Amino acid sequence: MSRKSLRILAISNQKGGVGKTTTAINLGTALAAIGEKVLLIDTDPQGNASTGLGVPAPARKRTVYDVLMEDTPVASATVETGVPGLDLLPSEPDLSGVELELGQKPRRAYRLRDALAPVRQSGHYTYALIDCPPALNLLTLNAMAAADAVLVPLQCEFFALEGLSQLMHTIELVRAAHNQALEIQGIVLTMYDRRNTLSKQVARDVREYLGGKVYETMIPRNVRVSEAPGFGKPVLLYDFECTGSQAYIELAREMLARERGAARAETTNG
Repeated sequence: MSRKSLRILAISNQKGGVGKTTTAINLGTALAAIGEKVLLIDTDPQGNASTGLGVPAPARKRTVYDVLMEDTPVASATVETGVPGLDLLPSEPDLSGVELELGQKPRRAYRLRDALAPVRQSGHYTYALIDCPPALNLLTLNAMAAADAVLVPLQCEFFALEGLSQLMHTIELVRAAHNQALEIQGIVLTMYDRRNTLSKQVARDVREYLGGKVYETMIPRNVRVSEAPGFGKPVLLYDFECTGSQAYIELAREMLARERGAARAETTNG
């Protein structure tokens, strides 16, 4: 039986507060819970994914900064989390100045892709999730250049489609200039409130605009999801029975089904 190849997903949206980091943490946890081996890569200088997984700053001996700037091997900077099957390549505040520093490096848009090449070859992980900063900068460009696909969390709010169209344009530019294989893996509707007319309207509009790219699973507004990062835990460990946890488990299942379907289609077409 052949080993499963690594799939790298950039979790990206240039807008902040859309549930991007929350999705990275909890989707990674859910994938690990159902048997995948996952690496979460925190490329946001705020380091919220690292903190939300209970990895404090003193425990981050090496980080994605060292990988990008000092050619530190990914395996040397990776730390275990409290979630079996989920490892973390942590972030640090020094990443905030990496734009200028990367400008002096060769292959500045491909530093992360080059660093992840040995990880692909190792077969140790089945998924790598890159938590991108809430900006379309050089760190996000590195993530998209390294990724197989982009997963977009989209908050059910005013101007959601406007922000999404900007991101889609950016993905097209990256595909043309840096990564021809890059695709949109899917759109995840977050902070959905079924009692709110606006949430329902946004969900309808996004599905009309993007059709099958939008996941059936929607992540609801849920206080337990908001509380969990303060305890350094994914919500699945904080309160497994809450609606937020169950939604992320369902999202992971739907994502894997979509991935299997795409793989079958590729095999058939090939």
